[in-house]
This record gives sequence, structure tokens and C-alpha cells, in this order.
Amino acid sequence: MPELLLELFSEEIPARFQRRAAEDLKKAVTNALVDAGLVYEGANAFVTPRRLALTVSGLPARSPDTREEKKGPKVGAPQPAIDGFLRSAGLSSIDEAKVESDPKKGDFYVAVIEKPGADAVDLLSAILPKIMGDFGWAKSMRWGSGSFNWVRPLRAITATFGTENDEPIVVPFAVAGLESGQTTFGHRFLSPDAIRVKRFDDYLVALERAKVVLDIDRRKDIIRTDADNLAFAQGLTVIHDEGLLEEVAGLVEWPNVMMGSFDPEFLKLPEEVIIATIRANQKCFCLPDASGKLAPNFIITSNTVPTDGGAAIIEGNERVIRARLSDAAFFYQGDLAIPLEHGLPKLEDMVFHAKLGTQFAMVERLVKLAEAIAPKVGADVEKTKRAAMLAKADLVTGMVGEFPELQGLMGRYYA
Repeated sequence: MPELLLELFSEEIPARFQRRAAEDLKKAVTNALVDAGLVYEGANAFVTPRRLALTVSGLPARSPDTREEKKGPKVGAPQPAIDGFLRSAGLSSIDEAKVESDPKKGDFYVAVIEKPGADAVDLLSAILPKIMGDFGWAKSMRWGSGSFNWVRPLRAITATFGTENDEPIVVPFAVAGLESGQTTFGHRFLSPDAIRVKRFDDYLVALERAKVVLDIDRRKDIIRTDADNLAFAQGLTVIHDEGLLEEVAGLVEWPNVMMGSFDPEFLKLPEEVIIATIRANQKCFCLPDASGKLAPNFIITSNTVPTDGGAAIIEGNERVIRARLSDAAFFYQGDLAIPLEHGLPKLEDMVFHAKLGTQFAMVERLVKLAEAIAPKVGADVEKTKRAAMLAKADLVTGMVGEFPELQGLMGRYYA
């Protein structure tokens, strides 16, 4: 049976939008196909930084003929009711309706509406541009002089329909000044030439040859496995961060993993600071040694195959990470120079909740609760009150200002 191949090729899609966009495209297209009478056997969506792709298999060549009986008003009903029935049923005269009888309700009109099926290609030509026009991105943009919105400028549309053994048909439509066709492109740097594709199987193979791994989960597996192997060879392990892995897989089409290092002097910083700095600024993975302590190394994921073995990429990342860790050390030393409790008055300028007051007011309530509960559980009252008083004090520190995700953690070091 025929299959549909759709690819929407664009400039780089933000990683945080990719998986949701692929799922939304699959849902929108398959729902529209079913509504049009094109029942399918299977569908899969894929996404890379530069493309959204969808394959739908087991589609019929045309939608089936349909026959519907629409019940109308009683015979002898007022003319406005009959006119409304004719309009809704698409009839020009009540003579075109048949009369049926009900033992309880009497005679009433019934319209028989027969609709012939349509070619799947014709239906797809109407369905696909509408879906693209209505597609909901969290953030979108317009470019050129048109009014079409997409997450980033579209560059090409591939849309083919056909069986495995036949030459596929291009599903003809146009969006944002682009005509659909059979042409896509490979990796931006490693294989940028145009590629002519027919159906999903050869599309997948062609992309692999052009240095594009289409499946985001496979890219994640490649990154995870290669990172583990590289770390293992150095007696290290990888701190696996699923959120970071998802993001990095959304930044590359042909992942290439390598290892960099930083000055061991920075290991004097809290581990959470090092991890947050390297994660946030360079999207790299940190590496503990066999004892579980952080090693002065990190994993980089590149989107190319470097000719120098990765030396330039590693050096560039090391330079940036050195600068960022130096900034973190500056914040850390600056925070240590000021007793944590000295920042408490600044909490009066931070709103906790519109109806519950400031962060400082919330801290005062925590202190009262701590004073009441501590004796009941055998805790030292004064230490418990101090812990409650300082619980939010790190919110005003330089480090938490730079890395909000470290709030609560930094207070442990500063207290």
C-alpha cells in the first residue's frame, strides 16, 4: 500500500521545541487523514535540528465512497424548518428527500447524501498546507514579505506518495513561496548538497550517507555510548543528565564525542557549581573518577567530524570553560567574603507571594515554626532556628543570581 513521506526542512529548530513538534505534526496529519477517510497502518515522526519528518504507511490510494442518511423534519413541518433541512443536506428541493415512517412520530423526511471518494494525493494537497499554516509553535517568526509563521525560515518541502515498487508522486502544494518536491539536503557542513528522495526507506539511507542521523533517540544512544566508552578508557564515568542529553541530541545531526579538560585548581569550587557552569554554558557532561569525586575533564558533543582529531574544538571549549569557571570562582569568593546572614535584609525586597508577603516574612514564619517543632523532635532549638533563618539567604548571593538552580545548595557552603 502507498506511504506518505513528508519533510519540512528549515533553519535550526531550537532543541527545546523539537520532540514536541514531531509529536504534534504526527498527531495533526494522522487525525486529518482519518477525518478524510484515509485510514493508515502506521506513522512515525522524526526530528533533527534542521528538519521535521513524517512517514505514514499503509494508506489507501483514495478515500472510500460514503453514504449518509440525514434525518429531517416531519412531513408538513413549517417551511423554515424544511428550508434549513435542505441547506444542511445540500438538497435543492424537498422532492429529492425520501419519506420514512415512524409508528410513534409519523412520517418524516430523510436525505440520502452520497459522496464519491477522492484521490489520496488530492486530499493530501489540501490537508498538508492547512496543517502547516495552523501549526502551533511555542514561538514562531515571519520572514520575507509573507505572513506565514514557522519556528525558523523554511528552506524546502519534501512530500511524496506512492507504493514501494512504483515511482512516487509528489504531493503538490505550496507554502511560504516554496513548492513541494523530492529534494532535501544533508548535513550543513559535511554533506550540504541536494538529495533527491523517493520514499522513506531510501530517504533514511540517503540521509545517513549525507551525515544525518534522523532519529533523535538514536542520536542520544550514540552520544551516551560514545561518552561512556571515552570516559571508561580514562577510568572515569559520565554524569548522565537526561535533560542535557535531550538538548545536546537536538543540537547535532551527526554527533561526534570528544573529551576536554580544565585546570584542577577549579576543583576547589563546589562540585555543583562546576557541573552547573559546564552544563549551562557549554552543554557538556562532567566526569567523576573511580572514587566518585569530580575529575577535571568533560565530554563535548560536536556536530562535525574534525580533520584535526578535534584539537581545535576541544581547545575552544576548554578556553570558554576556563573563563566561565573563573567567573564562578569570582562569585564564590565574593559570596564567602560576606557572612550569609548579612544578606537577610535584602530578602525584604523579594516577593514570596502577592498575598503572603516577602521572602523575609516567609523566613520569619519558618523560624517560628522551627522554634515550635524542634523541642518535639529532640532537635537543638537554636541551631534549628538558625537553619530556618538562613534557609533562603543564598537567594541574594552572586552565585545563585548567576545559577538560580543552585538555590538552597549554596547556602550549605556559605553557612
